[in-house]
Parts: sequence; C-alpha cells; structure tokens
Amino acid sequence: MNPMPPIKQLLFESMRSGTIAAIAMMPFGFAFRAFGLRVGHYGPKFAALFVNDPGPAFQFAQHIVLGWLSAAPLVLLLCFRRIALSPVAAGSVYGVVYYVAVNSLALPLYFGDELPWQKGIATVIPSLVIHVVFGACVGYFSRHLSPKARNV
Repeated sequence: MNPMPPIKQLLFESMRSGTIAAIAMMPFGFAFRAFGLRVGHYGPKFAALFVNDPGPAFQFAQHIVLGWLSAAPLVLLLCFRRIALSPVAAGSVYGVVYYVAVNSLALPLYFGDELPWQKGIATVIPSLVIHVVFGACVGYFSRHLSPKARNV
C-alpha cells in the first residue's frame, strides 16, 4: 500500500474536515458571545483587508476558506507522521498551538492590538476553547488518514 495519500485526497480532506470544524466551532462562539465574551474579533478585521464593509455572507465564506487553510497543516501532519497521541488529541494540541501562534500573537501584532494575554483570561479562554474544538474536529474527521489507521 502506498503510504502517501494523493495530493487530491489531501486537498479534499483539508476542505472536508476544515469545513466541518469551522462550522462546529461556531456554536461555541455564539455561546461565548451570548455571555458577553470576546470571540471572532479578527474575522471582520481580516475581511476588511479585502473588501470594504464585509457583510455576514463574506465573513462566513472567509471563515470556511480559513478553515480549509487552517486544517491543511494538521491533515498533512496526521498523514505523514506517526504520532503518539490519538488524532483527536493531536488536533487538540494543534488547536492550542494555532491559537497561540496566530490568534494570540500574529494577528494582534499585525493589527496593533494588545495581546489577549494582556487583556486577561476572559479574553483568552473563549478563543482558546474554540480553536481546540476546531483542531479536535479536524483530528477526528481526518483520523482515517493516519499511518496507524492505514497500517503503514
């Protein structure tokens, strides 16, 4: 058996699991927002780099496409590396790393905002949880691609 899935399968899996995970994280965001916590802060800011006054449809489409792009590194990792963790646990760790690298460092620095850590735990926890949910979902839905599942 060929240990490397074809590139089309990897792209499809990034889109499939990325879409599911991007949608799965939304109820958590709505719940956190209902409690008055900050979530989705960078979606509109990022969208505004491309269009003036991005509406809900554009922001949703952007959310899905970013889900595809964000899922791709984890899908590749799950396909080509034997990891001691289960795919769901590896995805959860990926979600933490993604949050720290992108949402708590890169985006705040790019947009000139305070780091979430400077704003307090009530700013960190919602986004961190949402990104762990995202990673866990990608791990779960991509688990069939892991070398262990493929007996490679």
